[in-house]
Amino acid sequence: MKIAIVGAGIIGVTTAWELVSDGHEVSVFERRGAAAEEASFANAGVVAPGYVTPWAAPGMRAKVLRSLLSPHGAIKLRWPLSSRDLGWMARWQKACKLETYLANRARMQRLAFYSRTRLHEVTEARELSYERSDGYLVLLRSKREKKMVQPGLDVLRAAGSVFREVDADEARRIEPALNTDTALAGAIHLPEDEVANCRQFALLLKWEAEALGAQFHFNCDIAPLSRAQPTSISLASGSPPLRFDAVVVCAGLASASLLRPLGLRIPLAPVYGHSISAPIRESLNAPRSAVMDERYKVAISRLGQRVRVAGSAEIGGSLDTMNPSAVQTLYKVLHDWFPGAATLQSGVQQWKGARPMLPDGPPVLGASGVPGVWLNLGHGSSGWALSCGSARVVADLVGGRDAGVDLEGLGIERLAQ
Repeated sequence: MKIAIVGAGIIGVTTAWELVSDGHEVSVFERRGAAAEEASFANAGVVAPGYVTPWAAPGMRAKVLRSLLSPHGAIKLRWPLSSRDLGWMARWQKACKLETYLANRARMQRLAFYSRTRLHEVTEARELSYERSDGYLVLLRSKREKKMVQPGLDVLRAAGSVFREVDADEARRIEPALNTDTALAGAIHLPEDEVANCRQFALLLKWEAEALGAQFHFNCDIAPLSRAQPTSISLASGSPPLRFDAVVVCAGLASASLLRPLGLRIPLAPVYGHSISAPIRESLNAPRSAVMDERYKVAISRLGQRVRVAGSAEIGGSLDTMNPSAVQTLYKVLHDWFPGAATLQSGVQQWKGARPMLPDGPPVLGASGVPGVWLNLGHGSSGWALSCGSARVVADLVGGRDAGVDLEGLGIERLAQ
């Protein structure tokens, strides 16, 4: 089939790879000047399937309120709040019910474990070399945090994650550079999880897809799809329509406006995150892989000769405005655990990205209900962890095959409930 993909973030690139590998004629259209320039650009890079869970969870509303009162809180509301943001928050609150949360968590984790397997298959088959390291350590600063994390460990057991509860001494053997002056009550070690450079992987896979014949078109701002010709693509500035047999929408936040003329209402909203990336000053003072500070929900990742610190979740505001307090929290957590690890006087990259989130958590994959239009969107903060599996699922469905994972609750019909 002749297939158009809208979006060349990690979701669009992996989808292009799977479809061109299946023998389809693939064209990718991206509004930016290169692949993986938005939410895929400078994220934490953590691939930890057991920790892929919905934001919408019991007790989450109280956690948000407490976070709003803390200067280093992980979740913030920013002005202005749009009607889209308010509508999203209302649907999010409804999804915080225990039964809904449990169902959505199971859906996301099934897909996450499948996706990690597919990531490894693609990496090995194409002999891709990119910044990555094995292991993930969740740091617990106090006995209270050790107690609070226990329900989460039950989730990991149920999901089949391999992990160990370790004391502070063992945690420091796993990550020898951890600052001994910062209180550490213990940690959760997940040896089969990993950290990897999402953007590097996306660029490598783009080249592999091009070698098989996929064509990537950049600086192409695509017009909303037409109800009369839903599988035709035109530029927003005006151009003759290009006809395809199928269109796969992987355009992140822009997906909602692209699909609206087809009668599809996708409740996507941006949840903003920040990161800083800095050159390593001294390898012995830097993390070996990735750690996550449970209190502040900040990840510190080793990416080659750089350290990346990522966290925060903001609703409202704008992508163009960095939040100084969020960035300060990143520096604080880096200094708490790895003082002197990075050169911070120059060469520091500060980044803010918009995660395209659905209110209940899981992405939407597969048929849109409009003939020829397919969806791969709404992955939120888990896009990297879910990308390879989601792409394989969509490629299988487009090709008329059964997917390799249970897709219950991952279709567009879920949004109508």
